[in-house]
Amino acid sequence: MIRKNAVAGVAAAAALLLLAGCANQTGGTSSTTGSSTVPDIPAVTSVSTPKDAVLPAGDGKATCPSTTTLAYVGAETGPNAQLGINIFQGIQLAIDQHNKANAGCQVQFKKFDTEGDPNKATGPTTQAVSEADILGVVGLPFSGESKATGNIFQQQGLVHITPSATNPDLTKNGWTTFFRGLGNDAQQGPAAAKFLTGTLKAKKVYLVQDDSDYGIGLAKTTGDALGSALAGNDKVTTGQKDFSATISKIINAKPDAVYYSGYYAEAAPLAQQLVAKGYNGPFVGPDGVKDDQFIKLAGDASKNAFFTCPCIPGELLTDFSKQYTDAFSAAPGTYSIEGYDAATVLLSGIDHGKQTRADLLAWVTSYDADGLAKHLKWDKTGELEAPTVYGYRVLDGKIAYIGPIGQ
Repeated sequence: MIRKNAVAGVAAAAALLLLAGCANQTGGTSSTTGSSTVPDIPAVTSVSTPKDAVLPAGDGKATCPSTTTLAYVGAETGPNAQLGINIFQGIQLAIDQHNKANAGCQVQFKKFDTEGDPNKATGPTTQAVSEADILGVVGLPFSGESKATGNIFQQQGLVHITPSATNPDLTKNGWTTFFRGLGNDAQQGPAAAKFLTGTLKAKKVYLVQDDSDYGIGLAKTTGDALGSALAGNDKVTTGQKDFSATISKIINAKPDAVYYSGYYAEAAPLAQQLVAKGYNGPFVGPDGVKDDQFIKLAGDASKNAFFTCPCIPGELLTDFSKQYTDAFSAAPGTYSIEGYDAATVLLSGIDHGKQTRADLLAWVTSYDADGLAKHLKWDKTGELEAPTVYGYRVLDGKIAYIGPIGQ
């Protein structure tokens, strides 16, 4: 996964959020650590679906060869697999809805597991691009594996839309087959900094980053935007379990908030160990941390957690949430709606007769329409033209939506 540059005043954004939450909100509690207060920010309990959103079913009149295939390439297993599962279930739902409505165009779906590991991703990607029936791909979820595989897609002219990889440098490689279905970390970092210092009113922020391409890139954009509010920073590694050295530095720095740039597999034990040492201020993570697995793994230590993400909460889109829950006996998670929208773009192209790799690539390049989560139109590098970053918090043991941040 990888992630996002926004600039306007957070004070105004926070006021808007509070006003927006008045009609649809749930309560919460405040807690303190030193001079830091964890604001009781209300949750927004519904978001509207764009009236003209393109849906997978189309007009029901599509025809295509029975071999027509879309694919997911990304994590199905591995330490951060839940984020990948959220995505491919969103894709599966879109394809199932399409096929139910279009008897003459039954699109096949194949999955290729990378375990989320850049060192393992090239094999599954090479296999996917070698299968001529695969016309488009949703993936890869993470920035490191996206970086490792972009040239493979480019060489074969196979369009791929990442629903979650946010490292800004991914669109600087000259790839014409790569499209990002959300904002990048050049947008998320400044928005996160504004959220920390504005909405959460932190005067001192301690920043911890992991060793992934995602974590490194997001830490830089966030740290740069924090400026003098950055009280210190430290690095951890993928798979690390003992964070005592980092926690000691954090406690000594006496920050008002901690921002973790990385994934939930390490963020959860870090938060747990941090709270055990007496820290009770805000613990803020990006989209790589924003998952129910973080709450499950961190337990009570997650109660003061907040998240930033260039993703909209699919669970608040009532129809989508019900359809997803009925299909998978679980609520949609982080990136489920992004996976669904990305698949819908590709399915819409197939329904409009774009049934070669070259034609489907051209379709995505010129695409300009609403999805359920956002408007999808890309610039010449594959970046969305109008991305937004959103805020979340843990409330009553669940991830609750706050609203747009950093605008």
